[in-house]
Amino acid sequence: MDDTTILAHMSRSLVLFMIWVLPPLIAAAVAETIIGILQAATQLQDQTLPLTVKLLVVVAVIALFSPVLSAPLIEQAKQIFTDFPGLTASY
Repeated sequence: MDDTTILAHMSRSLVLFMIWVLPPLIAAAVAETIIGILQAATQLQDQTLPLTVKLLVVVAVIALFSPVLSAPLIEQAKQIFTDFPGLTASY
């Protein structure tokens, strides 16, 4: 195997990672925006409220989407481990 195969595996892995990170990141941004608006409207300046809500939202989104999002990651890991002897043979 050559460097293009290694680069293809790396780029596919990075794209899968970005896809896996996107739902919790969007959920945290939406939760932070809503909590910020509520805090501005009520003038409640508690620092732990946004962090607690964001943590709970991110955990819930990860728990909800992990079966769907983990399948491509597992397939990519299987593919990399299958191709690993061929990838490292020339090194």
